Amino acid sequence: MSTDREIRAELVATVRRFVEREVLPVASDMERCDEYPTAIVAGMREMGLFGITIPEAYGGLGLDLPTYIGVIEELAAGWMSLSGVLNTHVMAANLIKMNGTEEQRERWLPRMASGELRGCLSLSEPDAGSDTSALRCKAERDGDEYVITGTKAWVTNGTRAGIVALAARTEEGITCFIVEKKPGPTFEGITVSRDITKLGYKGIETVEMSYDGHRMGSDSVLGGPEGLGRGQHFILSALEVGRINIAARSVGVARAAFEAAIRYAQERETFGKPIAQHQLIQAKIADMGTQLQAARLLTEHAAALKEAGERCDVEAGMAKLFASEAAFTIATESMRIHGAVGYTTDLPIERYFRDAPLMIIGEGTNEIQRLVIARGLLNRYPLEG
Repeated sequence: MSTDREIRAELVATVRRFVEREVLPVASDMERCDEYPTAIVAGMREMGLFGITIPEAYGGLGLDLPTYIGVIEELAAGWMSLSGVLNTHVMAANLIKMNGTEEQRERWLPRMASGELRGCLSLSEPDAGSDTSALRCKAERDGDEYVITGTKAWVTNGTRAGIVALAARTEEGITCFIVEKKPGPTFEGITVSRDITKLGYKGIETVEMSYDGHRMGSDSVLGGPEGLGRGQHFILSALEVGRINIAARSVGVARAAFEAAIRYAQERETFGKPIAQHQLIQAKIADMGTQLQAARLLTEHAAALKEAGERCDVEAGMAKLFASEAAFTIATESMRIHGAVGYTTDLPIERYFRDAPLMIIGEGTNEIQRLVIARGLLNRYPLEG
């Protein structure tokens, strides 16, 4: 019988081969065209990746979070946008898995596991990002229905998703709703009101979504009646997974940039020898390799804690903070090692450089991460006496 470690290694190796075969040859061209990777996503679906953390009882692979972050690293090393296609879906599925009623799990998880129903997360608003107390999207009770009105921003996969985990304000407080819709720009009062163009993270839609009197049944409240007013608690827990995911994406981008620099430094010659033999280049390589390894270990540690059911807000924040900053530094240093050619679109170095800043901002800015980490540490080490 295969061990969990062997299963993890086998799946990660399968995804790495998939990336080498299907992603690397086309990623840069598709990214420049801002083209959605339809065929690649279909291949991800065939491998069962949309059900990677969904229990087998609901049709998923039932694999653990450490396995998932290994897959995310491989996808991000090939093309970071692919990890976004998967992550927002996994976050929505985890919300239902962890907090949904049994009826809700049976209703949505099997179709999410197969990839038939793709999910996204909708928390931020134009005037409410890290400050969740500023949420204005409302869900007003009308008999056995809720009427949703408001605007959501930065929704990854919003157009193509068939299910949205939505945070809205009710009489009881912030509540999480599971909104089922038809993929597309409009559906029963839901409109994709704006496509947001970006520096990087291309090939995947990031949109604003407007809700104008959209109606849904009370059975859409995540967790049933007991879930009313508990949305912020549910979503903050989900964001721990999101931040670990961002850290894993960062490791993937950092690894790709680092490996490119290592190859180039051994091929490129100046003053009669490979630049890898120059001490200044060696110092850069040493620092990049150390940062990459530290980022990976922090990410693996946070994932292991989350999988064990332990509190990991501090560790997830540390992993996200360090790995994202490391990815940006390593991408920048890789460009410097490549020199002028690294600044051209002939190589993917400039893509790594443009993708890396997203991880510094996404799932809570690094400024917010520092606050989360500091507060958590102060709570863990109170002043005695």
